[in-house]
Amino acid sequence: MLGSTHGTLTSDLRARVVACGETPRDAVHETAAVTASAGDLDVSGRPLYAPVPDLDRFFRPGSVAVVGASDAEGRPTAGITRQLVAWAERVGARLHPVHPHRTSVFGLHCVPSVRELPEPVDLAVLLVADPLPVIEELGEAKVKFAVAFASGYAETGAQGAAAQARLAAAVERSGLRLLGPNTNLNAFERFRDDLEGPAVALITQSGHQGRPVFTMQELGVRLSHWAPTGNEADLESADFISYFAEHPGVGAIACYVEGLKDGRSFLLAADRAARRGVPVVAVKVGRTETGARTAASHTGKLTGADDVVDAAMRQFGVIRVDGLDELQDTSALLARARPPVADGVAVYSISGGTGAHFSDLATAAGLRIPQLSDAKQAELHQWIPPYLNVANPVDNGGHPVGDWRGRKIIDAILADPSVGVLICPITGPFPPMSDRLAQDLVDAAETTDKLVCVVWGSPLGTEAAYRETLLGSSRLATFRTFANCITAVRAHLEHHRFTAHYRSPFDEAPRTPSPSFRKAQALMRPGKQLSEHAAKQLLRAYGIRVPREQLVTSAAAAVRAAGLIGYPVVMKASAPQLAHKTELGLVKVGLTSASQVRDAYRELTDIARYEGVELDGILVCQMVEWGVEMVVGVTRDALFGPTVTVGLGGVLVEVLRDAAVRVPPFGEDQARAMLTELRGRALLDGVRGGPPVDVDALVEVVLRVQRMALELGDQLSELDINPLMVLPRGQGAVALDALAVCR
Repeated sequence: MLGSTHGTLTSDLRARVVACGETPRDAVHETAAVTASAGDLDVSGRPLYAPVPDLDRFFRPGSVAVVGASDAEGRPTAGITRQLVAWAERVGARLHPVHPHRTSVFGLHCVPSVRELPEPVDLAVLLVADPLPVIEELGEAKVKFAVAFASGYAETGAQGAAAQARLAAAVERSGLRLLGPNTNLNAFERFRDDLEGPAVALITQSGHQGRPVFTMQELGVRLSHWAPTGNEADLESADFISYFAEHPGVGAIACYVEGLKDGRSFLLAADRAARRGVPVVAVKVGRTETGARTAASHTGKLTGADDVVDAAMRQFGVIRVDGLDELQDTSALLARARPPVADGVAVYSISGGTGAHFSDLATAAGLRIPQLSDAKQAELHQWIPPYLNVANPVDNGGHPVGDWRGRKIIDAILADPSVGVLICPITGPFPPMSDRLAQDLVDAAETTDKLVCVVWGSPLGTEAAYRETLLGSSRLATFRTFANCITAVRAHLEHHRFTAHYRSPFDEAPRTPSPSFRKAQALMRPGKQLSEHAAKQLLRAYGIRVPREQLVTSAAAAVRAAGLIGYPVVMKASAPQLAHKTELGLVKVGLTSASQVRDAYRELTDIARYEGVELDGILVCQMVEWGVEMVVGVTRDALFGPTVTVGLGGVLVEVLRDAAVRVPPFGEDQARAMLTELRGRALLDGVRGGPPVDVDALVEVVLRVQRMALELGDQLSELDINPLMVLPRGQGAVALDALAVCR
């Protein structure tokens, strides 16, 4: 392993974890809150902790002003005003209509302007086409929050985006916080108050897309809040994630996101939720979006914008799902289910075909279906005929569910220590046996600390066993499809595995520049692409090993350099703006004599002259002949800033496109997790008799490159180490080629 500047970082992290032990999440949060109040910044001057906006007075205001209020029948503003009046009564708020030409609205005294409000107002709802002129008045009146329904902003194009920028600037000057524009009344819906248990808090940019989650209340799932963020000129999804993560009673946060306003803010909010152990489930549209970047490096072409979003969410524990039905089912399960006591899943059915089908799908999705012990199988065969399989999945043959044996079987499965989740797929109703089975499952769920799930496959959903028995239970989780059940259970198990070991990478992010940074700054050339020689000097500054090499400007010097380095050698043209030398014939490998070196020097300079490349010299390099070729690099994402990529390298990098990406900061655990995501991960362990390579050295290079990305920040546009030759275990890794582009 290389001696390193970053080795201290990873060992410090280990020391901290050992010293702290299993720190309670509350204690971790308190530390973060104290640090955040001190305005802690990372090495590039960015905040390390998400502020938590005090949104209590938004959702539960003491007083509300409705600007543009109306009771004129037939006008849209009248319907909105009526709904706001009813909402204010429910939450116990005093409502003050504001309209320049009315003295009363729905029997309430109406004032002509914000300046004449009879008391300080917590929330102003703006029913005006142009909210901009009102913002300054609201600021003068010390209004805390405002909601703008008006449309015609960034969603309409460049002119609308400019208008939204003016609105955002006015809001910032005023000191109030704004929801919208282009939002709706979803925040003021009637929420059921007769449901118990942890709630789902909902965030949507499109109000209509939140309807399926909102209607979960009719299935017995409590909903506590709905934040329709609209165009996010000010308040954004990240603000509400941070707030809901701290809100007592919120068991899960469900998000429908069309576009993130600020990647850093989103990750800071996700980090806060992860610290608190509050699951965040998100639909993020735009999976087919491609990165709108022109990249010189290989790594710049390996990942699109959605790859980065996906990796960033996974990195901070956000559970990404594709459909609104998955959002509904997964957030409901995560809000209500207790932490798992084991990760084994038992599948119990009245049909061998059903059990086998479900188990195949669950196993393919990564769920563990453990074989039950011989003793447990013998116990189950007391009630299940001996010719049926009870190893897991458990097939009861049908009849035992109709009598006293059904509950015995369920309890016996749940008593197995390898089982943390029991799933019973009921593909169709078959009363009275299905009614008895549903009741037994509900009763068992009430008496166990393990998760019990049912998939009710009837397309009707009107059966009493479903509507009354299954949905009437707050402890049992009911699904309508195999796929949604598997998605939700997998998310449940992964969330608790993730949060059990979560340590915020922001706690470990560097606050001050390293000595490497000062060396690297002297090598940067703003707006330029560095030559390979200069790029390797940049790597050396951060302790990343490169081959023995010399930059020469004559054939004689090349021969002398080769003698010092030792044959065989590699010779390469070196020049700024020279990205891919191999395609131009500007690389010669395996040179074993002085005559070959002289000939190569002449050939390389001739090709460069023909191609119009102005060389800064020829590199004579040590030839590293065996290892696994990887690529490690830095690119800039429009949303998240610097990102670090690792993948299989060499000439096939853009063909195989086997890469993993992370957003700094991240720790050693995430660097290792990147390697497990690679399809070619087995190459690192040795194949066809080859030795395993130095994975520790590869991880160290990834962490050093991350440090470079964090410290150089906006100065570094792209970095590409390809190939990084990872040598046999214990021998390190060597950057054979490098490309760096400065901003």
